[in-house]
Amino acid sequence: MSIFKAYDVRGTVPDQLNPDVAYRFGIAAAKYFQQPEIVVGRDMRLSGDEIFQALARGIRHCGSDVIDVGVVDSPHIYYVVGTHGYRAGIMITASHNPPHYNGFKLCRDRAIPISYDTGLNKIEEIYNANPRGAADPNGTIKTRDCYAEYIAYLQKTVTAPLAPLKLVIDAGNGMAGKFIGDLLKPHAVTATVLYPELDGNFPHHEANPLKPENVRELCARVKAEGADLGIAFDGDADRVAFIDNHGEMISCDMITILIAQAYLREQRGATILYDLRSSWAVKEEVEQAGGTAVMSRVGHSYIKQQLRDMDAVFAGELSGHYYFRDNFYCDSGFMAMFKVLQLLSTDRRPVAEILAPMRRYFASGEINSRVNDPAGVLAALEKKYAALKQFSLDGLSIEAAD
Repeated sequence: MSIFKAYDVRGTVPDQLNPDVAYRFGIAAAKYFQQPEIVVGRDMRLSGDEIFQALARGIRHCGSDVIDVGVVDSPHIYYVVGTHGYRAGIMITASHNPPHYNGFKLCRDRAIPISYDTGLNKIEEIYNANPRGAADPNGTIKTRDCYAEYIAYLQKTVTAPLAPLKLVIDAGNGMAGKFIGDLLKPHAVTATVLYPELDGNFPHHEANPLKPENVRELCARVKAEGADLGIAFDGDADRVAFIDNHGEMISCDMITILIAQAYLREQRGATILYDLRSSWAVKEEVEQAGGTAVMSRVGHSYIKQQLRDMDAVFAGELSGHYYFRDNFYCDSGFMAMFKVLQLLSTDRRPVAEILAPMRRYFASGEINSRVNDPAGVLAALEKKYAALKQFSLDGLSIEAAD
């Protein structure tokens, strides 16, 4: 099975991804980018340092310098590349996957993501050709610490004082634990933070906040402490999930509505993107708030490009990714957190009360099935429901009046 996926590179360590693979990938990426400097960061995974050293060696053997930004969250790479004018970035992470995974997320200038259709396919071709670098590394490793300026950058998301909200936050032993204390320090909120220690073993639960079993403790703590909100991040802190004041999970499309409303109070008429799996309530609420709602296909590279093409202010995805025009059209779990806290500070009702009228449609959640003939199944469904509204933005979608 190839480690080259639709949006990133990902595999199990050490059988699919190891220092030799990382070294060869570093050479392939450097040959593809053809840039004098490549920004590289890594999360807290146990294999991160070893993979970094091998990747950096490959990059340096092609004559490019490595700008090492250290152990960071994935949006940190977008910030450094987008703010400081670099033209290439690689984040070493496997996001929410189990501990024995690792991988690479790539972006080019202006933090534009590189997917399989927009560059990873070319890197795979170079990688499979077994490229060679120079015998001795011509490039160097330069350390660049952007922690303080990154914190200050995220703080600008808060445009008015936050109310003294009571929070329970689950960092899940992922990258959120490194930043959350300094992010909340200037604000009036009080927060109980679960598992802030960086630990690539993920000893308490997987770093995937969309699985109910991974937020069970968080839900219980929100109820027990009478908190206003629960917040859970994934491993590399580019995704975030929320728990209401009753200790119930909030579906991500409902959060899309809340953040959209926060924007539309200031920018009436703005365009908001939402992925096609979302509740019909998203479109209805955005339009009721004076915005333009536009459906998008699933996948961060597609949504970021559409957001950029339409100059939309915000996009929300059912997977817990939230994208912001003011963040180089990229996702940020911390920005999403601040936007929700800002809204709750303005509308002092409990979040469950705010969301109650929006939760007006049933939702099955995502259901996955493995079939032998996907094309045949889709063709049969298209034929069976020919009388209903159909569209093919992302696979086959069918809508009935009810």
